[in-house]
Amino acid sequence: MNFFQRVEQKYVLTEEEYESLFPKIKNHLKKDIYFHSTICNIYFDTDQNESIINSLEKPIFKEKVRLRSYNIPSKNDNVFLERKGKYKGVVFKRRVELTLKDMEQYLKTGKIPKNNNPQIMKEIDYYVKLNHLKPKLFLAYDRKSYYDKNNKDFRITFDENLRSREEDLSLEVGDAGKLYSKKPFYIMELKSLDSIPLWFTKILSELKIYPKSFSKYGNIYQKLKGGIEYV
Repeated sequence: MNFFQRVEQKYVLTEEEYESLFPKIKNHLKKDIYFHSTICNIYFDTDQNESIINSLEKPIFKEKVRLRSYNIPSKNDNVFLERKGKYKGVVFKRRVELTLKDMEQYLKTGKIPKNNNPQIMKEIDYYVKLNHLKPKLFLAYDRKSYYDKNNKDFRITFDENLRSREEDLSLEVGDAGKLYSKKPFYIMELKSLDSIPLWFTKILSELKIYPKSFSKYGNIYQKLKGGIEYV
């Protein structure tokens, strides 16, 4: 899918909260087709990190550009160049799929490669060049993905082992990076086209688990610049 919009909600779970929650929800869920994967991202920003600084100020509208792969790609594997925005809690994403080799050539020359959606590629290219964006941070995590047995539009993901690096900004190099926190925790994301199912909200209420804003790029940026670390 090259374009979609949905409602997303994030939760930061301790290991104990995850172990209390998952047994109560697992019978409602099915594993996604890509159930377990390592998500590798390269985030784009300006030399002055204006994109992430603006995002951390929590504006009504914000957006970012990133390059993403599911597991570690080779030169001929497909990757995704994405422009992701958020407005009042509603997320929209526009993306193109192209080989890593073509993506690296694009970054070197600025020449738009052949891809599965030329119009979206032109839009992303215009935004990147207008804002003088370039690769700034590699960020990876291990993800487990599920969907509701009775509603495939409701998805849940659990991300762990958040790690990053500021050098070797190539997806094919591997997923190594410095761990964000030595203490295990999970970032749970709920993704839905409309509302969160009642059965799920009841379980969250019972366990006193509440939404918590958590930007992976934002929190890592703050830590790298001497901000507050998640503990």
